[in-house]
Amino acid sequence: MSLNLKAYEHARKLVKDRRIVFDQRAEWDVHRPTPEQEDQFIAEHGFGEYSLWFLGIDDEHGENTKTRFRFPYGDFDKLHKCAVLSAEVRAAQYDYEDIETAAAHLHGMLTALEE
Repeated sequence: MSLNLKAYEHARKLVKDRRIVFDQRAEWDVHRPTPEQEDQFIAEHGFGEYSLWFLGIDDEHGENTKTRFRFPYGDFDKLHKCAVLSAEVRAAQYDYEDIETAAAHLHGMLTALEE
């Protein structure tokens, strides 16, 4: 598992542009895109755009597969704080330090905007 640098930069831009939903960690289960919404997004935008919404890349899976992309942080329109918090905690659990650090940085950016 490695950090998806393009996705991380995309997430930072979303924060800077204030395309954010300030929600709580537990809300990601409700806010995350459904598999059908993911399929529709891929059909309309392709895997290149789809990949920009995930902080992790699992190189053990093929390039044009949904399973390749892990640690989502948004809904294909806005970054969700709940998703960033979830990614930060999960990355720490699995010892993916670069993904955890990226999510923690995004978390810090969001916290600064909330103050």
